[in-house]
Amino acid sequence: MAKSVFYSGDVQGVGFRATAVSIARRHPGVRGWVRNLSDGRVELFADGPAGVVDDFLADLREYMAEYIRNEDVFDRDPDETLTGFRVTY
Repeated sequence: MAKSVFYSGDVQGVGFRATAVSIARRHPGVRGWVRNLSDGRVELFADGPAGVVDDFLADLREYMAEYIRNEDVFDRDPDETLTGFRVTY
């Protein structure tokens, strides 16, 4: 299972990406990346077992709730080439 999530709100300059990486470490099996977009949003790609990805996204949403105004979630094809979870540019 894989999902792309686009977060908007006050999501840049608040440690969002570093927090996503830290939370991903608590969810073994989550692979992917997170990056800032030029329009002020943050894009995240999460891949892994369905329950693990859902739990990771729920934990991130809860931890960063005060900064997130909106999130758009899209199902994506898994990317078996990914290892770990990182910040990308």
